[in-house]
Parts: sequence; C-alpha cells; structure tokens
Amino acid sequence: MFFTSRIAALVGVAANILLQAHKFVVTAFLTGSRILGRSFVAAYKQAQAASAYQRAQAKAGNPSAGASLSSGMTLDEACKILNVKPPAGGQANVEEVLSRYKRLFDANDPQKGGSFYLQSKIVRAKERFEREIGPIREKIEQEAEIKEGFKPKVYKD
Repeated sequence: MFFTSRIAALVGVAANILLQAHKFVVTAFLTGSRILGRSFVAAYKQAQAASAYQRAQAKAGNPSAGASLSSGMTLDEACKILNVKPPAGGQANVEEVLSRYKRLFDANDPQKGGSFYLQSKIVRAKERFEREIGPIREKIEQEAEIKEGFKPKVYKD
C-alpha cells in the first residue's frame, strides 16, 4: 500500500511538471512569434520607406537617385569600390575609373584565385559610374557641338 501511494504521488508530480512545461513551451513560442512578427513588420516598413524616398528623389529630377534605384548601388559605394573620388560638378576622370576597373577586374579573376562576387561588384560599380557620368558627358558634347557647329564625320573608302 505504501508503495502504491508513493507511485501515485510521483505520477501526480510528473503530471504537474508536464503541465507547467507545456505552459512554458507555449508561452515561449507565442512570445518568440510575436517578436519575430514585429521584426518583419519593422523591416518591411523600413524597406517601403526607403523605396518611396528613392522614387520621390527620382521624380524630383535627381539623376543619381534614379540610377541608384535601378542598380541598387549608390554613387558613393561605386566610388569606394573603385577607389576613386566622386565626380565634382559632373567632372570625373574617366581614364582613372577605367584603369582602376581593369586592374581590379583582372586581379579578381576567378581563374586566378579571385572572387566572382567581387568581380561582379566591380562591374556594377563601373556601370553605376557610367550611368552617372553618361548624361553629363552627352550634355557637354552637345554644348560643344552647338558652340562649334555641326561637323559630321565623313569617311572615304
């Protein structure tokens, strides 16, 4: 009799522990889910705000913002990757950018032990730089053509 009453008491204690453990697991799961949900909502709101800001900058006529939106890289990031100074007033040393691009692209060749990821970042940086300078170069060439007059290139065979 003594033995069976001890077993019954142990079973009761074990059931109580399992009930408390169940409550703890459910509470931990719900709290973790709530925290994770809030984190995702905050990240989504931040991404939406950044996207809306970039679209507003592009609509306002800022050419740099439109290029950043399409490439996913800012001009500052591109300059840091290629280790060149940002173009001041639309003036940039294109030869320096191209020489840095070629050197870094060749140095990161995967067949020579380089990184394809870094190589692709270098290509994107050059493309971003070209998108920034392209319209400025066209405008300068157009103004020079207006100033000097239209002189078509004629090739003789």
